[in-house]
Amino acid sequence: MIELVIAGAAGRMGGRLVALAREAPDLRVAGAFERAGHPAIGRDAGEMAGVGTLGIAVAADPTPLLAPDRVLVEFTAPEPTLAHVRLAARQGTRAVVGTTGLSARQVAELTDLARETAIVFSPNMSVGVNLAFRVLALMARALGDAYDVEITEIHHRLKKDAPSGTAAKMAEVIAEALGRRLDDAAVYGRHGLVGERGAKEIGVHALRGGDIAGEHTVVFSTLGERLELTHRAHSRDTFAHGALRAARWVRSAAPGLHSMHDVLGL
Repeated sequence: MIELVIAGAAGRMGGRLVALAREAPDLRVAGAFERAGHPAIGRDAGEMAGVGTLGIAVAADPTPLLAPDRVLVEFTAPEPTLAHVRLAARQGTRAVVGTTGLSARQVAELTDLARETAIVFSPNMSVGVNLAFRVLALMARALGDAYDVEITEIHHRLKKDAPSGTAAKMAEVIAEALGRRLDDAAVYGRHGLVGERGAKEIGVHALRGGDIAGEHTVVFSTLGERLELTHRAHSRDTFAHGALRAARWVRSAAPGLHSMHDVLGL
């Protein structure tokens, strides 16, 4: 039995993780917590997730919940994520991190913490999206500089970071495959009299609205044809299932910063 500690247990992703873990015969929610002062503190995590009583009260302090035989599952925000993973590393607790919007400095710290414990970190926990990363690299190398590259992503109105971590990762994968430096090639949206498109631009565009779980499209276009790859997430369960798959894998992994490619054997 793999014991999980769910961060942000009263949030949208946290609730789905609690609910889906309850359905899995090999997983058990052993702890759940929220930020100090949250109205869910003291309430049952299962009841908050709409799946009945679990006998696990939502805590304000994660420290007593973390142990070497448990896995922290983290989908909150960059600063609290780093704080929680610091605690996990100190306790020898493995971690699955699906938080987006981390800065380069924060990713570097996550890499340092992974020297102490095994961490799976991915901007998107979807199995399909992680397969798409591999396919996009193949497409970019095969099509080369003759094809323009544009990426669009659309998410729900409550998403705070833009572009999405997934879109940023797609751009990074494509730039690397094409031998470009992303900082030089990326164009984030266009406005005004911007002139002709640069031959080596990688356009990235963010849309927000409604309750869209997530949709990403990469367009490779040239004179006479275009090729598109699209991934649509129908619900947050897509990401939650991937995170639980990662939790199963990381439970026996060696210390280090791992990706969903490692989890999936890609």
